[in-house]
Amino acid sequence: MKTNRVSNVFFISAFIWSGSLVAQSDSSYAKRTPWGDPDISGMWSYASLTPLQRPERLGEKEFYTPEEAAQIFANTQQDAPDRPGDVGSYNYQWFDRGEVSADFRTSLIVDPPNGRLPVTEATIASQRERAEYLRDHSADSWLDRTNWDRCLTYHGVPPVSSGYNNSYHIVQNKDFVAIHVEMIHDVRIIPIDDRPQLHDNIRQWNGDSRGYWDGDTLVVRTANFSDKTRHRFPSSRNTVAVERFRRVDEDMIDYSFTIEDPTVYTQPWTAIRPMPRLPDYKQYEYACHEGNYAMTYILRGARAEEARALEQNTSEN
Repeated sequence: MKTNRVSNVFFISAFIWSGSLVAQSDSSYAKRTPWGDPDISGMWSYASLTPLQRPERLGEKEFYTPEEAAQIFANTQQDAPDRPGDVGSYNYQWFDRGEVSADFRTSLIVDPPNGRLPVTEATIASQRERAEYLRDHSADSWLDRTNWDRCLTYHGVPPVSSGYNNSYHIVQNKDFVAIHVEMIHDVRIIPIDDRPQLHDNIRQWNGDSRGYWDGDTLVVRTANFSDKTRHRFPSSRNTVAVERFRRVDEDMIDYSFTIEDPTVYTQPWTAIRPMPRLPDYKQYEYACHEGNYAMTYILRGARAEEARALEQNTSEN
């Protein structure tokens, strides 16, 4: 469901990138909860046309020009041409992909400075092997489809901007912060009362989150991801996500996350993604496939293709 269009001015980050450090703005938002914590409640957008990784074709180009950023946005305001045999998709008015960050950065990743995921050679080889397998086995069974296709969950914690439903609904009390992500309706319940992390043998789709206040910044550490969890970046059961939320004014949360996983990456990496407020926004249900009939027909279509291939091979022999 399309979210309200947010002016690009709201994407001005209060983070300042300098060398290899991300420094938060000195500004402090005065609004507090009745019990004294910073008030980060409300509806917030994580939509962004700035990609997670810097496209390889851009090389060391760290920033778009204003004209390039405007053209990237303009390209999202028109329908793509039909492709032969394509059944079509939503028109552009259904989508809300956000805009390029106001600082015109070419990637959300700020560390490493090249804006690229620092994956190991083993990770690259594993991804290549998986892609080659799926080329011929993309629908052998439902297990070959993504968790998103299967209407189980989205892409883990933290989510990466999609075409729509890019919204965080944050609710808080003295002991918990809850984040509702209406992209396959996931709700994260984050204790902030010093309770220990779950035992390592307890694994969950979106991991196990624990939070604490560092001054005016909510720091959330999420571990204990399931072996079946699939992020929109390489990950494993050893992945740890550390998020930071700091509200800097009425309409902006400065947000960053760091991913740690020595089995996948050569070093931790950090991305920044300012989240503007969505005033008067209604969060509509993301109903996935309404019974997931699409999965039935994906698998049925694959069986029909196999039958045709077998019939053709039999006739040729």
